[in-house]
Amino acid sequence: MTIQPVAPPHLLTVAEYLEIGEIELGYSELVEGRLLMSPSPAPDHNRAAFRMAMQLERNLPAGVEVIPDMDVDLELAPSDAPGTVRRPDLVVVQQDARLRVRRDGGVIRASEVLVVVELLSPGSRRTDYVHKRGEYADAGIPHYWIVDIAEPVSLLACHLAGEFGYADGGTVTGTFTATAPFPVEIDLDALLG
Repeated sequence: MTIQPVAPPHLLTVAEYLEIGEIELGYSELVEGRLLMSPSPAPDHNRAAFRMAMQLERNLPAGVEVIPDMDVDLELAPSDAPGTVRRPDLVVVQQDARLRVRRDGGVIRASEVLVVVELLSPGSRRTDYVHKRGEYADAGIPHYWIVDIAEPVSLLACHLAGEFGYADGGTVTGTFTATAPFPVEIDLDALLG
């Protein structure tokens, strides 16, 4: 008989959340100290995320890497207060961030993230466009890319614009090209191929 861990009856800090681990199938996130459970993504979602990661990997400068499905402490609260940990589909970080986690434990920190990528799922549209957009901006993550895998596949690239949060240049289909935070070209049509 397997005993499932049970969350404490209070708002969780990031450390308490990490101590609990996975509670049930799918994945969990921590939002202002509250556990949020999400179902596992569909195969098209995972395939598109994999292909996006592969295209990103080919474009990244030395010392920068893409990591799929990784908890990120948004660092929105002191360590002894209810925290927020999101699990984006992809994060682009300096390699030092992964090595720090290997050496010291914990999770990737928002301050270490260059780009966060979310692929929309049927139940995540509002969360990705509204809630996470605000949280990632508040956390100071410089670039947030939202990929909609409904055909035609599209990408909305958001970048920090000072006190106003994220600004964006509109949704792109076909080929996404950017110069910051690194030169990249993504064939969006190939994500579902």
